[in-house]
Amino acid sequence: IAETEWVKKNVPQKEIFSITGNYVDSYYGFTKMMWLRNNKPEIWKKIYKFISPKDYVIYHLTEETSIDYSSAGNIGGIFDLKQLTWSEHMCKILNIPIEYLPEKIVKSSDVVGHVTKSASKLCGLLEGTPIIAGGIDAPVAQLSAGALQEGEHVAMVGTSTCWGTVHRRDNPAFGLVNFPYVVHDTERIYTFGGSATTGALARWFKERFGEFEAVVAERLDASPYQLFDKEAQRIPAGSDGIIVLPYFMGERSPIWDPFAKGVFFGVSLYHTGAHIYRALMEGGAYALRHNMEEGMKAGLSLNDVCWIVGGVSKSDLWVKIFADVTGFKMRQVASLVEAPFGDAFLAGLGTGVIDKPERIKEWVKYKSPVEPDVSLKDIYDRYYQIFRKLYENTAELMKML
Repeated sequence: IAETEWVKKNVPQKEIFSITGNYVDSYYGFTKMMWLRNNKPEIWKKIYKFISPKDYVIYHLTEETSIDYSSAGNIGGIFDLKQLTWSEHMCKILNIPIEYLPEKIVKSSDVVGHVTKSASKLCGLLEGTPIIAGGIDAPVAQLSAGALQEGEHVAMVGTSTCWGTVHRRDNPAFGLVNFPYVVHDTERIYTFGGSATTGALARWFKERFGEFEAVVAERLDASPYQLFDKEAQRIPAGSDGIIVLPYFMGERSPIWDPFAKGVFFGVSLYHTGAHIYRALMEGGAYALRHNMEEGMKAGLSLNDVCWIVGGVSKSDLWVKIFADVTGFKMRQVASLVEAPFGDAFLAGLGTGVIDKPERIKEWVKYKSPVEPDVSLKDIYDRYYQIFRKLYENTAELMKML
């Protein structure tokens, strides 16, 4: 956080955004690099290269050091989104030696190298097996849903939410995260908004208050979440006056506030656990709507259907709430394969087994779209405005806790 504040005070907002397409937050890798320099000097002196975890695995498989465009862009701060390379100017300002960064920046479908003899003995893969670069989880999951064209947008909803869309490289959206997409890497940008806790809210509720449901679910050979959904389905839209700020681990976009806290607003003796659970679901949906609105405010065009992937998409009730709150149709991908499917597709592209990215459209199957209930628009619009004001009016108080 100290490094984030230093950048905000010493680097003009317009300057860093004009170069990187991003601003500053402790989410980005470059602020973590600065923290390491400031707090662990003995480690800083020993650094050879900064690479992502998957690139570290690739290094051990191939003895090649590289990073893909999406992973480089997601570091923020020091990656030039227009030139698609490291920014010497920003590295100098932030005092991050450019030699600490991989010289080799590749497309996500590029073959980085091949499995070495020594790696083959350790992992069982045949010597000479081609290894592709891959990419960041969210855009690879986006690809797995079939998103290639401008206007197509996907919500990857698991522990957290990454909602993103693909568009031309000349229009990064301020307040959201922008980096190269994992196909057409040098031509298109993936812009996403991220909520730190979504499915994590449901897990928190289950672990703190779901002991009874866990026992019953085991006897029924079911999931506790199915029981929670069944009870929450009986609660009306708006949870009878409860609004949740779902900032249980601070928040990423669009508020970018590491001090943000979770808030239950409007709770009374009348309310039950089912009310609380549904309000948590609605809080996650309000956060998604906030990111979508920021994207549209920045000029991004969005189709009327949002594809949804991830563990949360197994909950028909939550998917319906997402539709009702955002006003977008929600369409679940039929198989829950997500990023691994996208990476397999990238491997096919890189090895020539698949001839073009557009083939993904032939592979993906969808369920029928979930339509928003127009009769709930008024209540969700009104509660969403309270949601927004609630954070604005408590943000400074949160910093005092």
